[in-house]
Amino acid sequence: MLAISSAVALGWAPPRFASSAPCSCARAPAPRAVFSGIVEEMGRIRRAEAKENVQLWDGSVGSGFELEVEASEVLGGAYIGCSIAVNGVCLTVTEYDEQSFTVGLAPETLRRTNLPKLTAGSRVNLERALAADGRNSGHMVQGHIDDVGVIEEMRLDGDALWVTVRPPPNLMPYIVPKGFIAVDGTSLTVCNAEPADGKFDFMLVAHTQQCIILPKKQVGDTVNLEVDVTAKYVERSMSSMTQRIEDLERRLAAAKL
Repeated sequence: MLAISSAVALGWAPPRFASSAPCSCARAPAPRAVFSGIVEEMGRIRRAEAKENVQLWDGSVGSGFELEVEASEVLGGAYIGCSIAVNGVCLTVTEYDEQSFTVGLAPETLRRTNLPKLTAGSRVNLERALAADGRNSGHMVQGHIDDVGVIEEMRLDGDALWVTVRPPPNLMPYIVPKGFIAVDGTSLTVCNAEPADGKFDFMLVAHTQQCIILPKKQVGDTVNLEVDVTAKYVERSMSSMTQRIEDLERRLAAAKL
């Protein structure tokens, strides 16, 4: 799973480029689902800027933030409205040409991710949304970032690179040894998770190190984290039962008194 390869999904239509028209509703015929966490290429930020004239649904304008990303591989089959993950963040393409695409960042995206730290020249992991009938060599990645973590250590072990990350405390219950996690959009296997210390680590094989942006980062840098959504669903489904058990235990304790 750590080996990163180009994920070629079936059924993409030839590229259709944005026109000067204010809106395009073109859609490719192939269905799209989630992401796999298998990075297709490293793109480069061409432009990252605040915008004060973003047109809203009622014709008024508001402020926003845009990224323009230089890319090649992920532009295959692109269309206005398609989804491309940038450092693991699912974003909607609003414009594109043969060499780049543009996406808008909502305030929630700015609050939850490390994308606001990007500047012109920054490298980013890119992946197209997975075709519904495509092979998934990673895991089910939604592109919905939970929060950012901080790199605490990077060390070599032969040709492998070990990385230790400290996530926000609220994410640690969902991070388990040998479980899935997406780090800057890369599907990875957790090697060790230490709830008491509030950190986890993973290992990158030599090939992966050449295909994603993580090895180019330094201790203290931030990474986007998306935990396995299955763990959240399990927690939610068990919450009512847990509450009933806690109530029963309180009653039994009171009865013994």
